[in-house]
Amino acid sequence: MSGHSKWSTIKRKKGKADAERGRMFTRLIKEITVAARSGGGDPESNPRLRTAVNTAKAANMPADNIKRAIQKGTGELPGTTYEETTYEGYGPAGVAVYIEAMTDNKNRTVSEIRHIFSRFSGNLGENGCVAWMFEKQGIINVEISKCDEDTLMEIALEAGATDMTRQGDVFEIVAPWSDLDSVREAIEAKSIPVASYEVAMIPSNTVKLNEKQAETMLKLMEAIEDHDDVQNVWGNFDIDDKIMEKLAG
Repeated sequence: MSGHSKWSTIKRKKGKADAERGRMFTRLIKEITVAARSGGGDPESNPRLRTAVNTAKAANMPADNIKRAIQKGTGELPGTTYEETTYEGYGPAGVAVYIEAMTDNKNRTVSEIRHIFSRFSGNLGENGCVAWMFEKQGIINVEISKCDEDTLMEIALEAGATDMTRQGDVFEIVAPWSDLDSVREAIEAKSIPVASYEVAMIPSNTVKLNEKQAETMLKLMEAIEDHDDVQNVWGNFDIDDKIMEKLAG
């Protein structure tokens, strides 16, 4: 199981995902604004914006908030200008960490991210030091209780997905990131509810952690994700299920 999957699972078990709902709107607004600025305000011709808008709707963001975020991106309304940036570094046991952020002050953000790494036995590296270990993919999660495995796999593969595995209490479907919406729509068209979906950076290999390393790694991931400028964070760590259950408890 990838570090991405482990982190997603442990957040669900800790209730972290629910606690983040308030911050989620801020991150989604940033993503919509930047997507509209870079590719135009029409979701039909801007795949990145379409995905961001669909994610915002799934999170029950009011339509007016979505509209204003798009207008700020296209310049129809005034707003803060955010720059997209990435940070790469290493956590305990040499775990690769890849971060996507949006900031209005790069100097401030890089200083704060470097400090977070140093607090949890890690260090911030140069751009490119770990990016080669990750591949951008679309991830769709469907609760195991909501569907039949064979049926879901058939629908997903026919729609363009490349893989499907069990990850805790969900089926995790992997698809090319550009096909994320079409695969999700094919699943929902068969009246199968999608629990969550996202574009993620999936590691090509993982680093096995013992309990002490895992505890520090998860604290690092949580601290990075809690930073206001961070949109997403991924790591290539692997944790035994027994250790994960203990830490989640």
